[in-house]
Amino acid sequence: MRSTRATAAIERLKERTGHRLYTMARTGDELFFLTEGPGLPPLCPPLELDAFVAFVNGLGPQKARRVSKLDVAFEKQLTKKPQD
Repeated sequence: MRSTRATAAIERLKERTGHRLYTMARTGDELFFLTEGPGLPPLCPPLELDAFVAFVNGLGPQKARRVSKLDVAFEKQLTKKPQD
């Protein structure tokens, strides 16, 4: 159950890159590493869960953040106010 976040990160990476062979492995010390396919060398050293998810999320092309008109207007209001 602990690896659900890691598995979800791998699935998002596969979706973003279109490379369906990415796999995750777990060591006996509960550390995770990523490979480009079964039997290939790891792409990162064994990492803790949070560090592994951050590493995987940083790989490949990133999805563009969806921004609404209201978000743009709010950002504009924040930058208009003078700092006294």
